[in-house]
Amino acid sequence: MISRWVWTGGGSPRMRRCTKPRWVGEKTGPNPTDRAKSGTKRHHLTDGAGIPLSVALTAANRPDKESIGALLDARIVRAPAHIEQHLCLDKGYDYADAEQAVRRRRYVPHIRRRGEERRACRRGTRARRWVVERATSWLNRCRKLLIRWEKKPQNYLALIHFAAAIVVWRGLVG
Repeated sequence: MISRWVWTGGGSPRMRRCTKPRWVGEKTGPNPTDRAKSGTKRHHLTDGAGIPLSVALTAANRPDKESIGALLDARIVRAPAHIEQHLCLDKGYDYADAEQAVRRRRYVPHIRRRGEERRACRRGTRARRWVVERATSWLNRCRKLLIRWEKKPQNYLALIHFAAAIVVWRGLVG
């Protein structure tokens, strides 16, 4: 096997050229909807009012069902043991292992099944999905989160946590 070595100049040792661009960080993967550019998914758990409770970060090419355990474990403030917790999930989590992970953490899952017809909401109520979309919009108000320029996932996750803290503060104050 012949390996290529590149002289970097200035008396430094010869090093093998890295095939991965230096701006690509961890927890990134080819985005299936954006011409396979590197991307990141932000998963967030919200309460009924849209206030973020926990945040998780994965690569864009990972299925949603793999991140549900990390998302539920990232929750800092837990409900008391005697209160029944309900969790509404979309069709991306309609798998047996995702439902089992939710039940293992003592939540009652409400998962929209794949192939299920869309139901009309009760009169005068909005769809529950709207609450999560509104929370995503609140997080996207922070322009630093729209494009991930940070290499380290810890730095990007810290920015997301800071933005979530701002959303919580606005919800309490205003």
